[in-house]
Amino acid sequence: MSGQRPESEALTLEIQYVKGVGPKRAALLRSRLGIHTVSDALYYLPFRYEDRGNPVNMCDLKPDVMQTVSGTVVASDVIDLRNHGRKVTDPRKFRPVKGLLFELTLSDGTGFVKGKWFQQPYLATKYKKGMSVVLSGTVRYPRYGTLYEMENPAHEPISASEEEGVPARGSVPSGGSEETVHTNRITPVYRTTDEISPKLLRTIIHNALTEAGEVRDYMPRSIIESLGLPGLDESVRNAHFPPEGADIDALNEWSSPWQRRLSFDELFMLEAGFAVLKRGKLSEKGRVFAPEGNQFRRLLVSLPFELTGSQKRVIGEILNDMRRPLPMQRLLQGDVGSGKTIVALAAMLTAVESGAQSALMAPTEILAEQHYINIHSMVESLGLRICLITGSRKERPLDAIASGEMDIVVGTHALIQDEVRFRDLGMAVIDEQHRFGVEQRALLRKKAKSPDVLIMTATPIPRTLALTLYGDLDYSVLDELPPGRTPVETRMYHEPDRRRLFRTVDDEVKAGGQVYVVYPLVEDTEKSDLRSATEAAAEFREKLPGINVELLHGRMKPAEKESVMKGFKAGKIDILVSTTVIEVGVDVPNASLMLIEHAERFGLSQLHQLRGRVGRGERQSRCVLLAYGNLGEESLRRLDVMCMTTDGFKIAEEDLSIRGPGEFLGTRQSGLPDLRVANIVRDSMLFEPAREAAFSLLARDPELREFPDLKKALEGFWRGKVELFKTG
Repeated sequence: MSGQRPESEALTLEIQYVKGVGPKRAALLRSRLGIHTVSDALYYLPFRYEDRGNPVNMCDLKPDVMQTVSGTVVASDVIDLRNHGRKVTDPRKFRPVKGLLFELTLSDGTGFVKGKWFQQPYLATKYKKGMSVVLSGTVRYPRYGTLYEMENPAHEPISASEEEGVPARGSVPSGGSEETVHTNRITPVYRTTDEISPKLLRTIIHNALTEAGEVRDYMPRSIIESLGLPGLDESVRNAHFPPEGADIDALNEWSSPWQRRLSFDELFMLEAGFAVLKRGKLSEKGRVFAPEGNQFRRLLVSLPFELTGSQKRVIGEILNDMRRPLPMQRLLQGDVGSGKTIVALAAMLTAVESGAQSALMAPTEILAEQHYINIHSMVESLGLRICLITGSRKERPLDAIASGEMDIVVGTHALIQDEVRFRDLGMAVIDEQHRFGVEQRALLRKKAKSPDVLIMTATPIPRTLALTLYGDLDYSVLDELPPGRTPVETRMYHEPDRRRLFRTVDDEVKAGGQVYVVYPLVEDTEKSDLRSATEAAAEFREKLPGINVELLHGRMKPAEKESVMKGFKAGKIDILVSTTVIEVGVDVPNASLMLIEHAERFGLSQLHQLRGRVGRGERQSRCVLLAYGNLGEESLRRLDVMCMTTDGFKIAEEDLSIRGPGEFLGTRQSGLPDLRVANIVRDSMLFEPAREAAFSLLARDPELREFPDLKKALEGFWRGKVELFKTG
């Protein structure tokens, strides 16, 4: 009997051995839904619930609404649509062939309803006149006749008594019957695939629950009781098949106690992992970087601007970390234009002055090149050597890096390849961490013995999200823009306005300003209706003679890009037509107009990054969003948000709300364990209690000796990402 199988064995049982599955369906469940084991099935939760437990009187039915009816069968017929709608009376012909329709007519004394199932004539052998039946489905006006209809509704016979083996309404069956799984209750609805119907998946998950037996609770009782959460077994079962009387609104809002318990568990696991990682870092021996600071002072003297108070504070936090005999692990978050590069350079120069090397890793070649272009002249003026390593660059001074001749190395993930060896890597700066993964961060750290690590992001991240992504890190925020910055006015225009925007651009240049014009693509393709940057540069030259227009795009060589950027910065170029290569890193104080073509094709955070290229000087700056075609609701919302605020954190909150956490973070690249149940936005209120409980427990019992089941669950949750506990 399945109920006698030990719990650990039951939960790890392969899904193909669950009743109703088998090898073929198991392959589909694995490949399409990620369900490999009984445990996976238990945590594959419904995305919504339907109330199929409260029948509506047939006289009160409303069309185009999902409703449940209960009544007596007054007619049960198989119709052959290929033969002028004649009835089929021979049960031997009830094969599921095209053209056969099963019709069931019910009455509850107040009216009639007809259920129709295509290619399911065998149902006629199940439903006979006089039986009591429940149907749940969307009610439609009839194509022919006068009775309301339901096409392919969920169905359930309720004639049999409880003595005959049909469980009471609202219960979760524990035996072989599946009848109350689908109707006559609050019914779970799962995301599924074409090859596996919702009804079949519901049956499979119900059978997996039966197979699992009682799910043992691994969470310390004191934590669960202090938060007023239910037990694990109760939560798993009721999240799938809610009991009679459950609040369906709460279930659909994901606020029922059972769903909250399961979400809390995942967030607790996430935070507990961070607690273990953080404790491990505190036990690592780092190196002390405490030079006199001459290199950084020389850099400050050469800068044409004063550091902001925010920059000074954050540099102080970083240098304090670097003086401690522990490896620094700090997140630096700052909005567009807040001056993160100088802060990172301060950290890198501090390590270099102490005799170590520094590395700066960016997620794309464009970003790596931008960083290199921005800092190499400053670094070389201090008498230091810097190089760029990317996948496409042929020049790779590997010997100079290995010997220590190169003080600072800038690059993409090419930096973590085996062939790149450092003599003494002391400081690693990682830009836009959420576009890397935890594994990549770890690989860079392996290039040295416990180097200091500074992680930067220009994407403003709400606090709860930052704790999720970087729960094992210390946290610094640049929350002040350099003085003299003027808020950028943002307006949206539509395609018919494009002609008059040439006048706007012309006026801006004649008034002494410079203009960015940004396009999503380098050149048109047959598959795209986007205007290309190449075509646009020619158009601006034609329409605005006498004005210097240059083109910048990602396929140009770094030296070519640098030459164009220097020309624009020096004021020799009036209009820079570009792809999103200028998204990060260019600082041109005189640039005062940003025209973004096909703004509807850009993400919200990307639009905000682009807008941040202007407004860096004393001139009043503007951002023009030019949208094409009929805009969808989401596109309009993005562009409206851009016009309403320049606050990066508000924009990030909106972006998170619009796209959801998966797309916002690029979850697959984040390197964190997958959250199967919890949702970063929806469950934000659970983060603090989960973090507090996890960190508190790990502080008291670092090895979780008191809670071996929790330790095992925690290792399973993080397995493949990070090994939390070293054994043996």
